[in-house]
Amino acid sequence: MQHEYRPDEVESSVQQWWQNNNSFRVVEDANKEKFYCLSMFPYPSGQLHMGHVRNYTIGDVIARYQRMQGKNVLQPMGWDAFGLPAENAAIKNKVAPAAWTYKNIDYMRGQLQRLGLGYDWQRELATCSPEYYRWEQWLFTRLFEKGLVYKKTAAVNWCPNDKTVLANEQVIDGCCWRCDTKVERREIPQWFMKITDYADQLLADLEQLDGWPEQVRTMQANWIGRSEGVQIQFDISDSNDSIAVYTTRPDTLMGVSYVAVAAEHPLALQAAETNPELKTFIDECRKMETSEAALETAEKKGVATGLTAIHPVSGELVPVWAANFVLMGYGTGAVMSVPAHDQRDYEFARKYGLAIKQVIEPMDETECDLNQAAFTDKGRLLNSGQFNGLSSQQAFDAIADFLSSHNKGERQVNYRLRDWGVSRQRYWGTPIPIINCPDCGSVPVPEADLPVRLPEDVIVDGSGSPIKSMPEFYQCQCPKCGADAERETDTFDTFFESSWYYARFTCPDNDKAMLDERADYWLPVDQYIGGIEHAVLHLLYARFFHKLMRDEGLVSGDEPFKNLLTQGMVLKDGAKMSKSKGNTVDPQALIDQYGADTARLFMMFAAPPEMSLEWSDKAVDGANRFLKRLWRHVCEHAEKGATETLDTGSLNEAMQAVRRQTHQTLAKVSDDIGRRHTFNTAIAAVMELMNTIAKVNDDSEQVRAVVQESLELIVLMLSPITPHICHRLWQLLGYGTAIVDMDWPQVDAAALVQDQIELMVQVNGKLRAKISVAAEADQQAVEGVAFADENVQRFTEGKEVRKVILVPGRLVNIVVAG
Repeated sequence: MQHEYRPDEVESSVQQWWQNNNSFRVVEDANKEKFYCLSMFPYPSGQLHMGHVRNYTIGDVIARYQRMQGKNVLQPMGWDAFGLPAENAAIKNKVAPAAWTYKNIDYMRGQLQRLGLGYDWQRELATCSPEYYRWEQWLFTRLFEKGLVYKKTAAVNWCPNDKTVLANEQVIDGCCWRCDTKVERREIPQWFMKITDYADQLLADLEQLDGWPEQVRTMQANWIGRSEGVQIQFDISDSNDSIAVYTTRPDTLMGVSYVAVAAEHPLALQAAETNPELKTFIDECRKMETSEAALETAEKKGVATGLTAIHPVSGELVPVWAANFVLMGYGTGAVMSVPAHDQRDYEFARKYGLAIKQVIEPMDETECDLNQAAFTDKGRLLNSGQFNGLSSQQAFDAIADFLSSHNKGERQVNYRLRDWGVSRQRYWGTPIPIINCPDCGSVPVPEADLPVRLPEDVIVDGSGSPIKSMPEFYQCQCPKCGADAERETDTFDTFFESSWYYARFTCPDNDKAMLDERADYWLPVDQYIGGIEHAVLHLLYARFFHKLMRDEGLVSGDEPFKNLLTQGMVLKDGAKMSKSKGNTVDPQALIDQYGADTARLFMMFAAPPEMSLEWSDKAVDGANRFLKRLWRHVCEHAEKGATETLDTGSLNEAMQAVRRQTHQTLAKVSDDIGRRHTFNTAIAAVMELMNTIAKVNDDSEQVRAVVQESLELIVLMLSPITPHICHRLWQLLGYGTAIVDMDWPQVDAAALVQDQIELMVQVNGKLRAKISVAAEADQQAVEGVAFADENVQRFTEGKEVRKVILVPGRLVNIVVAG
């Protein structure tokens, strides 16, 4: 018998066994409870990193555990294959992005298989495949016909390095999330999806997601940003024009000292025709990004337009300024500015010498120093004419009613969420299925002509999308009138592809429909795993897409993901692993040295899944030593031959204690893996049990039977985490069946029954003795045994016993005077 643990031999043979037996291929079965476990699929960059290893191991452990619960488990894998990194790498290496991508997929697939991940590879998909993106093109044309997509010229975030538009969510600290280049603002025609039409549903349905982290739900709610307020009309003096503003604080209306409009506001553009300073300012603003986050940190700048607005209540004239902190794409492109009660307005007013008028005072009549900062809390109105003395809430209603009765405003519900701009100006993406006809306008590509295939044998040079200069791609005839027309050369944002891949995994072989009845069997995803950095981007878009597909009759239910686990990052020396920091660890090198099971065990043991994991070479080595010890112990036990049938009634107290710990461990591990997902504590409990078993040195038949049971349960409990070694150890323990097909073991309740229990005895909080008492002993009996102990008597003799505290099953604390 091979006593030396050789992971390379074990893992290669076990993986071959899984492949030969189609162990993870799954089909729908109405007689079994389904469980759909999905980890966010990777971008095929060419090599797995440790974050991938952690993410996919977590998912695999959950999937394998649920399979052992008797469920029909789907766990697929695919590739988020379009996007800028492939295009940029192709430019650098002077190869076609398609060839670069497919080569990386082949390599990374092998890496995933080497980790022993139990995927149904027959369901594999890549988003760059025409067989995949055909169906999102089809859905887009349907949504176009329904009016849920549209094209307009809009101010966008432009990455000058990647030469493409970025969504606000893709701009981090003013820079492109991909290449870290400073983002500019440009106005170009863009395709949008009306995600705002679903804002109420997206917000309300967060209540269904009780299996999601509260932090993620809060982030989405804040991003959607529902608010109740009043839209107010400010007429422009000596003009028929007016400015509409939206505010959630109408109680501060009487403190307005100026109105700020976006640089692109029609009134600002009109005024700039005769105002060179304003025109220069507008040009400068066009180089800024379009996200609200950037506006919060940018220096507040503005230029007076020369226009004045009429206050809708007092009739006073207030100046109109163009300001860089107002965006045309948010709200009405204008805000009423109340410097005394908004810090941004306050800073702008101080900078440009504008009036600061207090109209709210604290309810407790404490003073607020407007020389230092704005007073932004709600309170009681003053300097507000007929509204003086009202609370902020009372004033909200009173001022809203006044404006409505005078046709100067109305109550509104607004959202921070903006429609999703899905156009990108790069090559490596899904072509938008629209034909631009000079007579008919935008015309969807007929279904019979889908997919619109992206030419793949193309070398890109970084000067822009090559398909924009390929007449063989974009020249066509209008399907409506037959005139010469051009295909849209923009491609979809890659979040478009990743927003519905989870559904396509249920029926990837269907070439007749986007989805079929199998989607209703598998969806929603029961457990989704991925980084919290996707809380607003991917997860919000996927929820939106699911509702679109629901309304097209493609799926049932309102939400795509029932439970969400957001795993922490893998750190080294306290910092996130990255090539730029030079602190990466190659997963392949780790597997080559120690084996996949060691890598998996370390990842699951080093930290709870939601927490960051600190890399430790020493801990990796420790995980490997544990597996070697387990291997050796099972081999030595099996070498002694088969064991007798366990007779629990014949066991002595010591062996009963071993069985008790074994089944206590099983109960804990079942809860830790199945409900709590605290894999680290589950592994720790198994290690403690292993230490107990290693101390058993009695070779009598019933003792060996107890050890056999304990080893069997240890191997079964570890099998979702370290499946290769457990496959082989299961065979060594005498089983001809594969452990991958075994059910999760059941706790023997009788083994947990304890005749005697051990209690700690403290005197004034300090440990003085350990006693053994009957499990059912009452407090009086326990106290009797405690006080009879010789060492306890030494510390209590001659002293007043003030009280005795009994913590059942744990300890007795005797409190004495002096």
